[in-house]
Amino acid sequence: MQMLPFCLNIITNKVSAQEQRICRHHMISFVDPLVTNYTVVDFRNKATALISLGKIATRLDKIPIVVGGTNYYIESLLWKVLVNTKPQKMGTEKAADRKAELEKEDGHALHKRLSQVDPEMAAKLHPHDKRKVARSLQVFEETGISHSEFLHRQHAEEGGGPLGGPLKFSNPCILWLHADQTVLDERLDKRVDDMLAAGLLEELRDFHRRYNQKNASENSQDYQHGIFQSIGFKEFHEYLITEGKCTPETSNQLLKKGIETLKQVTKRYARKQNRWVKNRFLSRPGPSVPPVYGLEVSDVSKWDESVLEPALGIVQSFIQGHKPTAAPIKMPYSETENKRSYHMCDFCDRIIIGDREWAAHTKSKSHLHQLKKRRRLDSDAVNTIESQSISPDRDKELKEKGSPGQSDQELKPSI
Repeated sequence: MQMLPFCLNIITNKVSAQEQRICRHHMISFVDPLVTNYTVVDFRNKATALISLGKIATRLDKIPIVVGGTNYYIESLLWKVLVNTKPQKMGTEKAADRKAELEKEDGHALHKRLSQVDPEMAAKLHPHDKRKVARSLQVFEETGISHSEFLHRQHAEEGGGPLGGPLKFSNPCILWLHADQTVLDERLDKRVDDMLAAGLLEELRDFHRRYNQKNASENSQDYQHGIFQSIGFKEFHEYLITEGKCTPETSNQLLKKGIETLKQVTKRYARKQNRWVKNRFLSRPGPSVPPVYGLEVSDVSKWDESVLEPALGIVQSFIQGHKPTAAPIKMPYSETENKRSYHMCDFCDRIIIGDREWAAHTKSKSHLHQLKKRRRLDSDAVNTIESQSISPDRDKELKEKGSPGQSDQELKPSI
């Protein structure tokens, strides 16, 4: 999101002008905020061109430092994992965007269509995941080749693996700054408070007035694409569209709700990014896995000895072609685990994708509640059947057949 213009410096936590003067940054503030079809493919192509241009212009092997952020974009630079379809001209609202058109359709209808042209990919995707379903359909429509076939070709290349094709650079190094979860949560809450103190609301009001007010009044705003999907904007939607149109008390409640929601989704996103590092980098199967060095940043008072000095040592060793003294993080992975397996839970009426997700679902409170509820219903049904099997008419008939002196104990076996 830092690729967006200067009118959104706070919401995107953009690198400051002072920091940019100290170290040259690329791909900052160059995408128009109303462009909604700028994709990870566009990012990869521009970033790759910049890396190649830097090497050619100086005739030296300059070392690019990719900072993030969005790990999916970083992964697209490191590995051959994306599929190119028809090139699209960026920067115009009239540019054909087949994927966006598909996303407007019903998710189940899209999934059914995908199952007809690419059943293998359809089995790996949830019908509610319209973005991925639409992307797979787009790949097939624009190339005539199924998405799953493209991925099979990538995996089969030398150096490829289950998660994608080979590495695109020969000697990459990943530095992962991580912190204790409690410390990180507190730090993220403070970050939101600092953004508010720096003028976040004024920035949002200005952007809403310039770009989103008309769409909101027509109920046509889109919080799924472009800048509008970024964390920090949609959370204040209710507050922005009702400001000045409701009581101060209501406005203040909506503002508090927006702030609290922003803090929640920020912490949720940080957890998601950490899971991505663990699942896609640390636990990545196959031969093309660069070393990942962990740097503990919980205690900022120990920044130099815990972060700066180890990082400089690791990078210097890579530049000189030596093995760093620091050991990379190792995480075991299960070769039998299928991250795209399809599971249908009849009790919860839910589709679950992935072995790990299925195992977690079967232990979840919601699943156990539905399981208990179903067992109770089944038990009630059995009891009802048993009680109905001895109807009053049948009971009367049995008693009439019995002798006046026949005891209850003699009647029971006949029943």
